Amino acid sequence: MTGMAGAVAIDISKLVKRYGSTAAVDGLDLTIQQGEVFGLLGPNGAGKTTTLKIMTTLLRPTSGTVTVLGHDVVADADAVRRLIGYVPQERAVDRLLTAREHLELFADLYHLSPAVAAPRIQEALRLVDLADRVNDPVGKFSGGMKKRVEIACGLLHDPKILFLDEPTLGLDVQSRSQVWNHIRQLKQRGMTVVINSNYLEEADQLCDRLAIIDRGRLRALGSPRELKRGLGGDIVTVSLEKAVAQPQQLRQALQAVAGVREVSVDGTSARLALARETGLSAIVEQVRQAGGELQAVHYTHPTLEEVFIHYTGHKIREEAIQ
Repeated sequence: MTGMAGAVAIDISKLVKRYGSTAAVDGLDLTIQQGEVFGLLGPNGAGKTTTLKIMTTLLRPTSGTVTVLGHDVVADADAVRRLIGYVPQERAVDRLLTAREHLELFADLYHLSPAVAAPRIQEALRLVDLADRVNDPVGKFSGGMKKRVEIACGLLHDPKILFLDEPTLGLDVQSRSQVWNHIRQLKQRGMTVVINSNYLEEADQLCDRLAIIDRGRLRALGSPRELKRGLGGDIVTVSLEKAVAQPQQLRQALQAVAGVREVSVDGTSARLALARETGLSAIVEQVRQAGGELQAVHYTHPTLEEVFIHYTGHKIREEAIQ
């Protein structure tokens, strides 16, 4: 599972997927490098799941091309499937089967001989810390353990790229942390991992790079650190006792403060993006002059949520309209 530094794992060019008059993916260009953990980040309906399904040969694009390790996902789909593992969002485990029986079933689906399958089953279960539960029915497992069985199934045929669709959806904090640790271990082994997620913390913790996708288009691309730095300075949030009578006047007053790059006023709060360090006293004074009754001032570093709002105009948990 050793990757080639700097080599291309997946190349997406001018990708479009339409359903009638609706473009679920609208002219997407993207390159994913071998050996990186890459995140597709966006709200439900943004187009990221459609993109992932095209990369894994489950959907045909309307136009454009996708190549996986040099193989076209349409013209050479069989070759692509041999090179990838896919763990879907929907649970695929049978509560009556044991962990071993699940992997034996997948070994048959991958046409692995018993001699090849046996050691790979042991190795896959060891990778996800389930070697000691190999003969237990999956119905007795926690949600996190079931997800780890699914990841083991996706690793069984020794893929070069692993696709994970919402890998921690519905899991508790402890189970989520365990799945994250296993993903980090796969990266250490040189595997390319592509994660489809709408969890900002997950993307921030795991991804070497991520693509923010919204309404079928690429809005931003880079490492979490690069994207946060790209917003400039820190964020000041001003909380008011009640909404001001003239919110536009307040916005203009705050925009005039030296060092303030961007201002938005919404009800009883104002959000200021700073281009450089700015004294809070000037901000407070402008709020008072605009008739605002100050409740609190919060000073924070840019977060991925701020990045997402900046590039898309809404929070990630809001439903995107395609």
